Amino acid sequence: MTKTRSFLLIVAVLAAGGGAAWHFTKTDASAGKKAQTPPTVPVKLAKAVVQDVPLRLEITGRTEAYETVTLKSRVDGQVQSVTFTEGQHVRQGEVLLRLDPADFQARLNQVAANLAKSQAQLAKARADVERYIALRAKGFVSEEKVSEMRTAAAAAESSAQADAAAAELARLQLSYATIRAPFGGVVGAKLVFPGAAVKVNDTALAVVNRVRPLYVGFAVPEKYLPQLQAGMRSGQKAMKAAISLPGGADAWESDVRFLDNGVDVTTGTIQLKAILPNADERLAPGQFVTVSLVLDTLKDAVVIPAEAVRQSTEGSFLFVAKEDGSVAMRKVRVASVQKQTAIIDEGLAGGETVVTEGQLRLTPGAKVKAADAADVKTSTPGK
Repeated sequence: MTKTRSFLLIVAVLAAGGGAAWHFTKTDASAGKKAQTPPTVPVKLAKAVVQDVPLRLEITGRTEAYETVTLKSRVDGQVQSVTFTEGQHVRQGEVLLRLDPADFQARLNQVAANLAKSQAQLAKARADVERYIALRAKGFVSEEKVSEMRTAAAAAESSAQADAAAAELARLQLSYATIRAPFGGVVGAKLVFPGAAVKVNDTALAVVNRVRPLYVGFAVPEKYLPQLQAGMRSGQKAMKAAISLPGGADAWESDVRFLDNGVDVTTGTIQLKAILPNADERLAPGQFVTVSLVLDTLKDAVVIPAEAVRQSTEGSFLFVAKEDGSVAMRKVRVASVQKQTAIIDEGLAGGETVVTEGQLRLTPGAKVKAADAADVKTSTPGK
């Protein structure tokens, strides 16, 4: 009887131990399943919008003077005076430099005297012709003598004309001793000083730039050539471009007036120029500027914030939020990115919701919830 009780007690203890083991094993498994359930990820969301979008191209350009000239002397001489101030605004025809005119004045006086002598000889020759014609009528001289006098008069006239041309040349050379501004603009630094010797068409004297208006030159990739040609031939006055300083808030509207007649084979770009009034002279020749050019208008384009688009080895993709709160990864084709906006050409429809922040913790099928920017930043891995 004692042995039977002991046996039953041992069986009961073993049964109780097995039940406890089964209970704790089941509890651990349930806890493991709960631990494997991914948490909801806070993200920022935005809806895709369908609208007409201008296809805007932003490139870097450089300002150019509307007119520019490096003044050089048209005669050899010595600088007598420099009458301009560096950086001065000058009017057309304003005197900038003077060369010593003494040599040119002396040459002019010499050729003027020769001209007076030739004109006197011409007057005598013409009078002789008239006198000999009268004598021939009376039979005192032959026709041959009259012809001889006419030849002498013609030679005297040619000599007088040559001396008149020499006098005109001397007057021009004397005028070249005074260097004037060829157009209104701003004169640069002094390149010569009084006493300096200058050579004809060799020594640079000064640089004058016309800065009102200004040209803005820029190069556009050749793939946009059809849109550029269409814009230049559309019947409008001119293509419009917005000009701004890099990082600056100021912008000026300008007209594109020049499209080059060939593509640069070394860079694959075509040169354009816009004209900018620059009435306040805020810009100077040689400055870098940002040129914003509208090439075309995309009708019914799907637009989303640019930060929603991510890149991988297979191309562009984004996360689309579904109605059940999960997300799906989708490949897209981006037509253009303009500032903070991406234009989607394929892979997304208007009205769909995309994730704009918090993508680092997302995988296909993950659950998301809309959150503010602070929540999204704290949800990044390792934080």
